[in-house]
Amino acid sequence: MTSEEKYAPQAEAWTERQYADAAAYLAHRAELVVALGPRLRPGDEVLDLACGDYRGVDSTPEMVAAARNRLAGDAELVVGDLDEYEPPDPVAATTVFRAIYYARERRAFFAHVAGFTERKLVFDLNPRQYRLDDVLADLRAAGLPHISLRPFFLPQSVALPRPLVAVAKALERSGPPARLALRVRFTYLVAASRG
Repeated sequence: MTSEEKYAPQAEAWTERQYADAAAYLAHRAELVVALGPRLRPGDEVLDLACGDYRGVDSTPEMVAAARNRLAGDAELVVGDLDEYEPPDPVAATTVFRAIYYARERRAFFAHVAGFTERKLVFDLNPRQYRLDDVLADLRAAGLPHISLRPFFLPQSVALPRPLVAVAKALERSGPPARLALRVRFTYLVAASRG
C-alpha cells in the first residue's frame, strides 16, 4: 500500500484523530522549531514536507485538500513527493514530522533539502527506529554539520493535564534521565544546519 492509499481515507480531521491534545502538542513542537538550532525570526518562511493537514507539501491530494480547508487559503499547499519537491525560492527552514522514514534514501534526501534550506532542517527522530549516529553521519555528509538534539516528551495520543505538560517539558532538559527515557519511548527533535 502506498502512502497516498494509506492516508487518503484519513485526511479529513487528521489532526483531531492523531493528537489527543493537538493544541499543546503542536504549540510545543512549533516552539522548538523556532528555537532549536539557529533561531527563526518573524517572517521567516518554513516549508513543511509531508504536512498532513497543515501547511506545506504532501504527496496525498486528500491531505492537501484538508489543509486548504483548514487554512482557508492562508498558505500555499502543494501535492508533491518529499524526495523531489523543491520550492520556487529558498526557505529559512524545512520541517519533516512523522515522515522522515518515507525518504527513499536518507542521505540524498538531506542533501536535497539542504539545497533549498537557508537556515535549518528540523525533524523528529525515533532513536529506536534509526541509529542516531547513522542519522548524524548522513546529516554531516549532506552538508549539515551543526546539529542540535532535543528530547520531545509530549505524548501524541494522550492528553496530559497542564501541570504534567510542564513536567514533561522540564524532563526534556534533564540530560541522562531524558536519554534513558528515549531508550523506551519518545523521540528527538533534530535541527541541522550549515553553521
